[in-house]
Amino acid sequence: MSGALAVFDLDGTITRGDTMGPFLWGYLWRRPWRLLRIVPALGAPVMFLLNRDRGALKGAAIQAILGGAPRALLGQWAERFVAQLIPRGLFREALEAIARHRARGDRLLLMSASTDLYVPRIGRALGFDEVICTQVRWRSDDRLDGRLANINCRGAEKRRCLAEILARDQPDRVYAYGNSGSDLDHMALANEAFLINAPAHLTRVPSPNLQPVRWHQRADTTSKF
Repeated sequence: MSGALAVFDLDGTITRGDTMGPFLWGYLWRRPWRLLRIVPALGAPVMFLLNRDRGALKGAAIQAILGGAPRALLGQWAERFVAQLIPRGLFREALEAIARHRARGDRLLLMSASTDLYVPRIGRALGFDEVICTQVRWRSDDRLDGRLANINCRGAEKRRCLAEILARDQPDRVYAYGNSGSDLDHMALANEAFLINAPAHLTRVPSPNLQPVRWHQRADTTSKF
């Protein structure tokens, strides 16, 4: 496969903030009796301070808040969550960048450390060709386990996934969009990389392929993508 590839991070790059927290707390807000499930998971932040395992922390939070929920019910919540997110929670500049790449015929790849509970829905809604994200476990009764089914798709793991895609598709040119220090690993594989609203310390060391960019406009329901 030839042509160009445009790789977008999700949280803080396309969206104006985090999505995992609002997804979990939005579900919990509608089912407050699940608050009691959080108590056994309170040790997870302490363990994170010791082992710095973001995947384990994420899995513990998901399992505590959503664990045991039926797949169909979580699918309904994900559909509602994405329907609310897209008109209110995205950067207009991100949608414009996606539209530019699509108009040029570039292949669109969404890569996110957030989970497959809702990220693929966002990818489909925005017209991405492929989505790679963190996956969660399901029980045999089609209820959510909540622990992660793969490595947290962040940092070195995101770079590994992108390297596999580049080897598979061999695009002529690669564009990457991210917003955090953990995105620099995979963005280093791009010909042109755009660091969105990043803190100054991430841009102090000049890089020939990295360009700091400020995005601030909120997309509205009339945005076209």
